[in-house]
Amino acid sequence: MKLDRFVRVAIAIAIALVFVVATGSLLFITESALNVWDRLRAGPAVFLYTYTAVMVLLATAAVWLVWRLVVKKKVAPATRHKPLSKSDIKERLQQAEAAGVDTSKAQAELRDLAARQASGAIHLCFFGEISSGKSSLIKALVPEADVVIDVVGGSTGDVRHYRWRNDAGIEIMLTDVPGTGGHEEGLDEVATEEAKRSHLVLFVCDSDLTRTELNAVKVLLAFDKPVVVVLNKADRYSDDEQATLLQQLLQRIADLGGEVRRDQVVAVSAGGETDVVARRSDGSEESERRERTADIGVLVVAINRLLSDDAQPLDERRERAVFQLAADKLAAAESEYRLQRSEQIIRGATRKAVVGAMAAVSPGADILVQGYIGTTMTQELCKIYGVAPRDLDIEEFLSLGQSRVGRALPLSLAVAGNGLKAFPGLGTIVGGLAHAVAYGLIFDALGRSLVLTLSRHGELLPETAAKAFEEGISEHLEAGVRRIARLALDEKRS
Repeated sequence: MKLDRFVRVAIAIAIALVFVVATGSLLFITESALNVWDRLRAGPAVFLYTYTAVMVLLATAAVWLVWRLVVKKKVAPATRHKPLSKSDIKERLQQAEAAGVDTSKAQAELRDLAARQASGAIHLCFFGEISSGKSSLIKALVPEADVVIDVVGGSTGDVRHYRWRNDAGIEIMLTDVPGTGGHEEGLDEVATEEAKRSHLVLFVCDSDLTRTELNAVKVLLAFDKPVVVVLNKADRYSDDEQATLLQQLLQRIADLGGEVRRDQVVAVSAGGETDVVARRSDGSEESERRERTADIGVLVVAINRLLSDDAQPLDERRERAVFQLAADKLAAAESEYRLQRSEQIIRGATRKAVVGAMAAVSPGADILVQGYIGTTMTQELCKIYGVAPRDLDIEEFLSLGQSRVGRALPLSLAVAGNGLKAFPGLGTIVGGLAHAVAYGLIFDALGRSLVLTLSRHGELLPETAAKAFEEGISEHLEAGVRRIARLALDEKRS
């Protein structure tokens, strides 16, 4: 109780002292300001105006500096989901190319689009899982086409185009793409990209949609282009079963938010061959293959109906899809470029950290004390990712990293020692060299944690980056020990 009373009395005295000091300061400032004002009014008017202007400029400069240091800069809103125009994508390509990004894949998409536009043909893509009968449908539409059909399924291993003219004389390029859901890596992406390059997409299935097929349809609907859902092998079902399946497919599309008319969900049979058991006159049975009659008239009607509409919107919607495809490839190239440039920046900063540690007066001096290296690395990495952090954010990140280095140092020293022992003929490792490798490892891990945060969040989050550094320190040390140990030895010998 006595201690509690003493604390309360001490707090009361402190409050009284603060009040006295604040009151005295306010009176002093007020008196000084009034004296200055009286003297200014008594003097020449030019001096009064000049003095006032200087004070306003100083106050403005102070407010601006505080704003730059404290207030976080606004990041421009993302426009990823906004439809891109031709000028938009060309401007982004020019900027990326000027920065050193490889834009060849994105440029190739624009060249391919221009070539397709020059041909004037309508591109129609057959899309669906393996063994759904896409190739058989193309063979039914264009009997003279050299279409490879394999009863095993998954016979289309690349993109193939076939010419077809409908009754109106419109030239149509039928595109057969690899079936999705196969085991060969990369074919799903090939099929999806070709669907983006087409005017129309025929999604071919042979029953109600599976979860995988629903996800694929959802992706296709996001392209904002006409989609026809084709129930193939419909001859396996009765009329009532066909009607039920078509209604289910239509409802599936509606549940995904797609706008597909009833006449854009059709049931067809591509024909082809089937195995049947034939009974001979003598009572014996024999298996033989017979041709099944194709029934694709309703599909042709659906295609012609879509093409009879104004063709201009089809071109515009195809353009937007291709522009987005080019933008996606550009974004992937930019991401790869950022990783490469980040690696160069981190390696350069780590080298400076190692050299600085070896040159330090006291062995084991914390490399993060060299604020110039840490600040420069952070600024350069942020610039690569288009982030403009506050100076206070950079200071906070380095400070938080500094607070976690103490816990990581023993582990870093052990890893550094083991890494140096891996080099034959080195002998006993001096403490300074081990410490230099240890701090190089820590600096390397700090930079990689920062890159991880920037790539995931698009801004510098000091606490998040420091936490990533602390959680991933062991992994970063294991990955970089040999490289940084060799770097330190090279620097030591030179």
